[in-house]
Order: sequence, then structure tokens, then C-alpha cells
Amino acid sequence: MLRMEQVHVIRHKVLVEGRSIRSVASEMGVSRNTVNKYLHQAEPARKESGDRRRPVLSLVAPRIDALLEEWGPRTTRKQRITGSRIHRQLVEEGYQVGITTVRDYLCEKRRQEAEVFIPLVHRPGDGAQVDFFEVTVEEDGVRHKAWKFVLRLMYSGRDFTWLYERCDQLSFLDGHVRAFSHLGGVPRRVTYDRLTAAVKRKVGLDLELTERFLALASHYLFEPCFARPGEGHDKGGVEARGKGIRLEHLTPIPEGKTLREISERLLSDLDQSWEKKPNHEGRTVAERFAEEAPKLLPLPPEPFEARSVKTVPVSRMSKARVEGAQYSLPSEWAGLSATAYVGVEDIRFCCLGQEETRSRVKRGQRNVSYRHYLPELAKKPQAVRQVAPELLSELGEPYGKLWELLVTAHGERDASRVLAKLLRVIASQGEEPVREVLKHVVEELESGTVKVAHRPAVPVVEVPQGLRKYMIEAAHATDYDALLTGVER
Repeated sequence: MLRMEQVHVIRHKVLVEGRSIRSVASEMGVSRNTVNKYLHQAEPARKESGDRRRPVLSLVAPRIDALLEEWGPRTTRKQRITGSRIHRQLVEEGYQVGITTVRDYLCEKRRQEAEVFIPLVHRPGDGAQVDFFEVTVEEDGVRHKAWKFVLRLMYSGRDFTWLYERCDQLSFLDGHVRAFSHLGGVPRRVTYDRLTAAVKRKVGLDLELTERFLALASHYLFEPCFARPGEGHDKGGVEARGKGIRLEHLTPIPEGKTLREISERLLSDLDQSWEKKPNHEGRTVAERFAEEAPKLLPLPPEPFEARSVKTVPVSRMSKARVEGAQYSLPSEWAGLSATAYVGVEDIRFCCLGQEETRSRVKRGQRNVSYRHYLPELAKKPQAVRQVAPELLSELGEPYGKLWELLVTAHGERDASRVLAKLLRVIASQGEEPVREVLKHVVEELESGTVKVAHRPAVPVVEVPQGLRKYMIEAAHATDYDALLTGVER
């Protein structure tokens, strides 16, 4: 086949200079048919009359296919079948074939079997994608792993993200509630991996959803869709965006006092970035979201309660254990069972028609409020003395100042007795009425209007030297009875 510059010379000599095909063919050293062909086509090209014969490949191809089928179940992603390994096996079996032939065959086979992707169309309010991503954060000076929930609207490209301690169903449900509230609406379809938080099991061709996730979908009226196993590109939009958020907004490792603080700062950064960032059409995410927002499904009157329900026993110490952490509860609940509505950040306990909400703590920790033990502390002054710093910290002022005055005047032992009596009044009358009275009392005590009597000093009696050898025993009432009756004991 001629080169492009040779084709140009042939065409120029015949079509521009007017020379004959015979003379040009003789001068260029090609046949007249070749000159005539390039008068009708402007560039060199090979025309195949049919498939080329490949005798060696036709001989080894069936054996290559058999090896792929035989070895397929015995491979992993890192220990996969290569052209070099197939070629070595063929040579050991006596086939005379080059490694290039084997590699070309495998490459063509993979090309033919490769999935062809379809360019999808995303319409306003129609679809969203959800996934979790592992990240690292520094919370209150401690670096640890966290989980990033990401929901991405596919038309506008607007994202919502929040950080969680765990990658569990509670975090999964809570992320949806926060996302829908933040976006002001609900997409009609949401695509997921087959997470255990959403899918209980596969029944035939259908997926059986978990009860809590089905309740979430029913509450917000969206359609859950699921990607094929191992096919992350089925929701490639959120996959790519999750990695982008980690590199753009979570690098270097973010710091904060709490995970909520880090999450709020991350979400604020995202909201500022989508207002300016244009897409390939030159339209910003803000412009596209303004078009998409009216097409989202409206929010229900009340948000979904993303909590799990458990029945927990309350110990004689009036504490309940939930997921390895301990929480104090009102003392009158001791020995009963309470219903725990477990959320991501807090737990709501219900018993005897009462409710008590406690902030969640990590496994192995405890969350104790000594307000729950006021009726019991009122009976136990010694216990009051042992927990006084924690109790006074909860009660706040003016209880702290009152305690200082009582300790100064009477010592810790008697001060605990006085405070125990005061706790009995608080338990029956409530904190606020007692607080108001105490404010005036403490102000008067500090100003000197009311003087606190100090404990009188005990006089020290010096025993004479001559009497120190005598031991005085304690008397008994029966000794006096014997004296009165004249009967010696």
C-alpha cells in the first residue's frame, strides 16, 4: 500500500499536469491499475475481500476457551488469568503458537464480552443516588474512622453529605431524613447498592426490603432502585462524587470538637461550592437546582423518625444498657423495663408514662445524671457527700455557692446532711421554686445580712498525771438498777 505522499504525487501528475496513466505508472514504479485506483480515491486504503485465514488461531482457540472456562472459578481479581499464563499452558501441551496470537485473541474476546454503556438522560426531580464512604476525621483531638453519607441529585448535581460514627441502618435512615429536609423535597427514584440496611434478602428475581427501610420509602413515597452486584457504575454519579468530596473538602483531615460540628462545616462548604461551579454546558449547580426543586416530591407534614425500638431492663441502680453503653434513668423506674427509641445522636426512654431523652455515648462509656437520684440522695447524706461535685455541676448556681458556704461553716459531713434535706424539698417542689428562694438566701449570706453560726470550738481538758493510769469504763443502765434494788450483779 502506497504512502500518502506517493498518492498525492500520482494524483497531481495526472490530474494537474495532464500526464498519461502509463507514463506516471512507469515513472513511479507502480501498475497502471494502482494509478487508476488513486485517481478515484484521495488516500491509501486497504480493502479486504474477506476474512483472513488464521490456521494457528483456529486450532488453539477452542483450547483457550476451554482453559478460561476451567480456570474461571479458581481465580480472584488479583490472581486473574493472563495471556502469558495461557500461552505457557498451551506450549506445555504441545501447541506451537506465539504469545502475541494468544494475547490478541484474549483482547478481542474481552472486547466482545465487555458491557456497552448507555448514555442516560436525567430529568429534573426524577433520580438520586446514595452511598456510604469511609473517611478519617479528628474529633476532639482523636483521629478515627467515620462514615460519610452522600445523596446526589442526578439532574442538578447538588449533593448532601453527613458524617456518622457507624455505617448502620440508623445512620442510613437518618441520612435520608436530613438530606430530604435540607433539599426541601424528595426525588422520585433513589438508587442504592444492595446494602443490608435496605435489603433483607433476595427472593427469586425480587429483593425483600427491611421493614424500617420500607417504612422510610413509604413515608416519603419514593421508589427504591438497586444496582447490580459488583457493578458500581450503575450509580457512577455518586461513586465519583463521593471520592471528589473526600479530596476537595476533607483534605487535609478535618478537625472539630464533635462529629456534628465537622459535618455542618462540610455541608456549608458544599453549599458554597455548588453555587459557583459550572458544568460542561456552562450552567451552575445553583441554576439547575432552581429548575429541579419545584419538580421534587413535597415533604410530608412530619419527618420520618429514624430510630430503632428496643425493650431494655432497668437495673436496681436505675441504669439501662444500650449497645454496650450505660444510661441513668429516673430512680422510680428501677427494676422495671423501659422502651428505648435509639437514634443516631440520642436515645428516648419511655416508662410509667414518662419520657427521658439521653445523649448517646460510645460503647463502654456511661451517661449518668444525678438528678435522677434526688429522692434517694435525700435519704443518704453520705452518698450526697461522695457525688457532690457532679450533682452541683448539674444543678448549677446558686447550689454551688450554697455548698461552699455550708462546708466553710459546718464541714463536709454536716453540709451533706443539710444538702440532703434540701434535695428532699427539690424532689417534691421542683428545682426552679427552690432555686429562686436560694438565690435570695445566698445573696444575703454573701452580703453579711445573715450570719452563719460557726461550730463552737471543743475545749481541751488536760488529764492530771496521777489519774492517767486509771481506765474509765462506760456504765450500763442495769448497773443503776442493781443499786436501787440492793442486789449485786
